[in-house]
Amino acid sequence: MINPQIFRQYDIRGIVGVDLTAESMYLIGKGFGTYLHQRGKRRIVIGGDARQTTPEFMNEFTTGLLECGCEVTDIGIVATPVLYFAIWKLDTEGGAMITASHNPSQYNGIKLNLGLGSVYADELQKVLHIIQKGAYAQGEGIYQTYDRINEEYIDYVTDHVKFDRPVKVVVDGGNGMGGPYLPEILRRLGCEVIEMFCDPDGSFPNHHPDPTVEKNMIKLMEVVKDAEYEVGIGLDGDADRIGVIDEKGKMLYGDQILNILARDYLKHNPGKKIIADVKCSKVLYDDIRAHGGIPMMYKTGHANIKMKMKEEGVEFAGEMSGHVFLADRYLGFDDAIYVACRFVEIVSHSDMPVSQFLADQPKMYNTPELHIPCADERKFQVVNQIVNYFKQEGYDVIDIDGARITFDDGWGLIRASNTTPVLVTRFEAETEARMFEIKDLIEGAIARFKD
Repeated sequence: MINPQIFRQYDIRGIVGVDLTAESMYLIGKGFGTYLHQRGKRRIVIGGDARQTTPEFMNEFTTGLLECGCEVTDIGIVATPVLYFAIWKLDTEGGAMITASHNPSQYNGIKLNLGLGSVYADELQKVLHIIQKGAYAQGEGIYQTYDRINEEYIDYVTDHVKFDRPVKVVVDGGNGMGGPYLPEILRRLGCEVIEMFCDPDGSFPNHHPDPTVEKNMIKLMEVVKDAEYEVGIGLDGDADRIGVIDEKGKMLYGDQILNILARDYLKHNPGKKIIADVKCSKVLYDDIRAHGGIPMMYKTGHANIKMKMKEEGVEFAGEMSGHVFLADRYLGFDDAIYVACRFVEIVSHSDMPVSQFLADQPKMYNTPELHIPCADERKFQVVNQIVNYFKQEGYDVIDIDGARITFDDGWGLIRASNTTPVLVTRFEAETEARMFEIKDLIEGAIARFKD
């Protein structure tokens, strides 16, 4: 009836025509509608990205919701943060975004919300169990459209940043949903903007829509350098992940973006906690302390981070993967469009080039996030075996999300991706040779248990 593997940790995601069909989207709509009904909720806003199957999938999902008695407000084709904004602005009880985020064009999926919180992990499994039982709520729903949300979102973001001077920015929309928003906002704020691939196209004809992978940002790097612009901004398919290129055409890792934002945040919020995920550099945690903040390491995943922010009363958090969460002067969810504006705001406050923002930090040698293919049904078992192995061998292991094995002069990470069939690794050390030693140690353990 429905492939349970598409119900992942944070959302529903699968290959169109194989895992996701019009029928399965209808059933998921009925499942989520019943889930809402069981909690006394019925008012929901729905949006979708620019993938070719999204309009049909939105219709089928909406039909399922309506048959459960939900009151559905359709805001059309939007970026994911605009869907989150609409939940807040329209004061609905839930939301659904038809998107596969940064996945390739053959994928689609759904992100579900109860209020502004994600429906994930065990709660998402409850939706699956409703579908498997086939016991659905029944009722007569109400359908309406709302066509002012894009204008209201652009006005809101523009009103919540302040630039000291015009900045020259290149925006690579990745043919995702951020293109219709970010260039307009930046121009309203006085910036000079070069647009690249800002027309939404769900086939992603120019490059894969993930700005955290360097090969996807090569053209952006070239344009920033050739045009002699100050900064380049890359957005993913649904505009909740950000990538940044400095004026020299060099890519900043996600934790470096966080570091720059954290320094600015701590100027105005001394002594506050900042959450970063387990993939981030030791340098980031040390730098937060050095600038008067309290760093907190937590597990990867936008839903996990948002939940932890709420629990701890934290206003600023982020991940290596380019998700950044700001409740400081904003609404607390991961919005790469707004975060891009906050980053450009920092640039506008300084005469220093972006390449020099972190020049005072100690030199560390590190890898980007690396991926090793591993079947979904095997990856968590493999990671658990590796965690137990390193603990039994007496290593210093942080196990909040996989194994972050720490040494006096570096660290290495192995964890299972919650969105794709891969093991995620990252390595860092004070010397390049030591970094490769740690890499070889952990990859040796992966090879042993994976095979």
